[in-house]
Amino acid sequence: MPKKNVSEKIKEVLETIRPSLQMDGGDLHFVDFDEKSGVLKVELLGHCAHCAMSAVTLKQGIEAEIVKAVPEVKEVRAIQM
Repeated sequence: MPKKNVSEKIKEVLETIRPSLQMDGGDLHFVDFDEKSGVLKVELLGHCAHCAMSAVTLKQGIEAEIVKAVPEVKEVRAIQM
């Protein structure tokens, strides 16, 4: 069985987070992961893109879960496409 790369691991964790975001009318999309800096870029969609609490959700929810599951990730940043 081939070893999963970091991006595949990140996407798997994102799939476990997405349902809770979707319950509130939001979502997120994997954009890019820079292995050198450990920065994951995601795009927040739907209600998440414009919610006043999105920064809290991003850092305390999304980032906390991903960093715990994928130690290569040091930071999660939301970008607008």
